[in-house]
Amino acid sequence: METILSMEGVQRYYETPAGVVKALDGIDLDIAQGERVILLGPSGSGKTTLLNCLSALDSPTSGTYTFSGLAVPRDASEAMTSFRRENIGYVFQFFNLLQDLTVLENIQLIQELSGFKDTDRAIELLKLVGLENEINRFPGEISGGQQQRVAIARSIAKRPNLLLGDELTGNLDTETSQKVMTALVKACEQENITAVFVTHDEGLVQYATRVIRIDSGKIVSDEMTKPNN
Repeated sequence: METILSMEGVQRYYETPAGVVKALDGIDLDIAQGERVILLGPSGSGKTTLLNCLSALDSPTSGTYTFSGLAVPRDASEAMTSFRRENIGYVFQFFNLLQDLTVLENIQLIQELSGFKDTDRAIELLKLVGLENEINRFPGEISGGQQQRVAIARSIAKRPNLLLGDELTGNLDTETSQKVMTALVKACEQENITAVFVTHDEGLVQYATRVIRIDSGKIVSDEMTKPNN
């Protein structure tokens, strides 16, 4: 498989009154096109910092980060914003849907912000996550799990090269989490999207093709898996 992103010797240090915090302390990472990677580790291990560096929300203190063979912008907000807009989709723990727009309109808005509007594709994406019967309802009229599936459809509406998620099932019960992850896997496979997700939930490992464990800012294990879904 073709490598989509590569990190070498990535460090992210923070100066605090108590001293230097080494949130990332030498990360070497290659991720191939189409992989679904889950990042696991205890609180404070560096998972979210790594996700923020992958998305160019944050810049490494040192090390290199290339995406599709090109250096990812750092320390330049406009260039970093352009990189995110062109390459990154994000699924948040809190669904962040606009409550005064219908399910379909939430998808269409992202399309418009990305420079196009395709109602047929928006409907197809909602079908992909099993919500074709909810397109004219408002977020407050559907369940939390359904709202998260709308958020997934919205995040892939602009055809991102990399889909990121931070505790995206953190507010959902086990059964609902499974439905959301099944929809997510289906969407990633159909759209050929590479995905990286942070979670504390060991039960989500079954949906990944690869599991990376982080502790104290370092990768402590990196294993390929055989997803059940």
